[in-house]
Amino acid sequence: MVAAAGAAAATRVTEEAPEEFSEGLPELALKGIEEFNKGEFYECHEYLEEAWMQEPRRLRFLYQGILQVGVGFYHQQNGNWRGATGLLRNGTARLKEFEPETMGIDVARLVRESERCLRELEELGRERVAEFDRSKVPKVEWAR
Repeated sequence: MVAAAGAAAATRVTEEAPEEFSEGLPELALKGIEEFNKGEFYECHEYLEEAWMQEPRRLRFLYQGILQVGVGFYHQQNGNWRGATGLLRNGTARLKEFEPETMGIDVARLVRESERCLRELEELGRERVAEFDRSKVPKVEWAR
């Protein structure tokens, strides 16, 4: 089911991504990025996990890093401060090996903006996790 939905949505995502970048990314990864950018982090996880499991190269860890950052924001939405901070920390650490850009993705920007969110969540603490400003959640951007 995930693969079929990924194939159907890949066309929309590739229209947003510069062609030279999106050609190298599998449909599942493109769909996962689309869901991330819509703030649909549960769905993002589903697509990127499948892309991660199917990818034999080290590129799989790029998908894993984006997935972990997304799941971190999912936990924040649900008031789970420990899950949010832990996954944001792990995801950004995983993504750093792909800076400044990989496969056309501006990884450095995603890392920088995710770390900013992590710092804010750490400052807010467990009791105030719901006060996090959701407008600061980053998007996966294409390098220009």
